[in-house]
Amino acid sequence: MTNNDVMRRIRYIFDFNDNTMMKLFQEGGYEATRAEISDWLKQEDDPDFKNCADNRMAAFLNGLIIEKRGKRDGEQPKPENKLTNNMIFMKLKIALNMKAEEVLEMLKLSEMTISNHELSALFRKPGHKHYRECKDQILRNFLKGLQSKERPE
Repeated sequence: MTNNDVMRRIRYIFDFNDNTMMKLFQEGGYEATRAEISDWLKQEDDPDFKNCADNRMAAFLNGLIIEKRGKRDGEQPKPENKLTNNMIFMKLKIALNMKAEEVLEMLKLSEMTISNHELSALFRKPGHKHYRECKDQILRNFLKGLQSKERPE
């Protein structure tokens, strides 16, 4: 999944307006303009579409964590320069303060089932022997399940 696609889905799921989006970026350490956000949220076939860089997406997700859970003590985390689906999934899990059972429930809402062991492998460090790469399908189904819970209409 592209950063733009994930951002569009999160905006829809939580019904964020432009001001909220700008605030999330700011809290995450990046001053995004309304025009930048607008270009990132456009469809790929739009001539004004721009790709959202990994460090911008990381700032957005860090801002989401701060918005949902509050600032942590001490220095705030810096946005990563390279994001993977695993990192995006982990940041969403942290922002929403979800336990493994709740994540599995979101996946089940989108008719995808994975075991607790498979899920924990997605949240391990890349060098770990049981680490597993998070494929687009898993992240997409998690967001789909989250959408059906947050916006049931």
